[in-house]
Amino acid sequence: MNWTEHFARRVGYIKPSTIREILKLTQKSDIISFAGGLPAPYLFPVERLKEASVQVLEKQGSQALQYGTTEGYTPLREWVSSRIPNTTVDNVQIVSGSQQALDLIAKVLLNPGDKVLVTAPTYMGALRAFDAYEVDYVMVDVDDKGMIPASLELALKQKPKMIYAIPNFDNPTGITMSLERRQMLVEMAKKYNVPIYEDDPYGELRFEGEALPSLYQLAPELVIYAGTFSKIVVPGFRLGWLVAEPELLIVVARAKQAADLHTATFIQMIAYEISKDGFMDGQITKVRAYYKNQRDLMLKALEKNFPEDCHWTRPKGGMFLWVTLPKGLDSIKMLMQAVEHKVAYVPGEPFFAKGGGENTFRLSYSIATPEQIDEGMNSLGKVIREQTKVEELV
Repeated sequence: MNWTEHFARRVGYIKPSTIREILKLTQKSDIISFAGGLPAPYLFPVERLKEASVQVLEKQGSQALQYGTTEGYTPLREWVSSRIPNTTVDNVQIVSGSQQALDLIAKVLLNPGDKVLVTAPTYMGALRAFDAYEVDYVMVDVDDKGMIPASLELALKQKPKMIYAIPNFDNPTGITMSLERRQMLVEMAKKYNVPIYEDDPYGELRFEGEALPSLYQLAPELVIYAGTFSKIVVPGFRLGWLVAEPELLIVVARAKQAADLHTATFIQMIAYEISKDGFMDGQITKVRAYYKNQRDLMLKALEKNFPEDCHWTRPKGGMFLWVTLPKGLDSIKMLMQAVEHKVAYVPGEPFFAKGGGENTFRLSYSIATPEQIDEGMNSLGKVIREQTKVEELV
């Protein structure tokens, strides 16, 4: 069978994940990888999860192992609602990881040819999710405060169907949208009648500064809010949630029924078991402290090892920072040389929906040891200097 003759048209829009391909290059144990945004396994509450699993099985074993409702386990939905002002359980849909949330919303809202407004750069996982629905993109420029107002208005005049935003500790840049820019975004979205998808996987990972209101809090009537347990507990749960108006979630639930019927009941019950007694708040405090230290180590190593004409963001939370190289350097071309020096990162270009960012790359400080951070930044600094000399000779 020649399967290519039978593929649906949408297959041509489905691209491989650049990060997953890079991870294949870094499987050797001697490669120091700052590529994948993997949560630190040292933070996984294995013993507490083991206890919770036993408790769930002993108390509610039959229910935990049975089919469940598509909307999700009600106590868990109530817990999510309790952490988001002005919501009820009817505003919460449990999903199988925030990546499924992206797919479900795209399936429900986007037609082939629709435009999606995204920042330049943006989370490539969202682009890959939207690509399958044959959409086009409108890109908005950003600075260290988020979407630039003039660029946003120009983009909205192109009549996008949806806005995609990561206001807190953006992936890939690590920047946080200011309160003024958040207010501006929701007001302009109202003006042009465009819904906003607010992706917030890193919101609980704030290291400094006061927490800012979510876009959902500012405009619940037009914002779809997505959260996840992946960054605060374990990614292996594949457990997240959508918060939105019930009118939308009713249709999302129908789409989810066709996708997987429901998210695993057993996993939902375990998540609720560790959340209901205050354990989660302690877990989040632990996670924040760890990633703050990791960020501080990387910023210090960057200052020590990178050339002065390199620039990088200084995130107030999350797991990433963004490096801009001198003009003329290409981070994709430089990657293979970096791997030869036993270090890896993610080039910036795949984070741009329509190209760009050739002289940028993303670094994750989530899982490297202090020694690896120092050694890796030292090696990358050498690679950048070598590449700069090569470009000067060309």
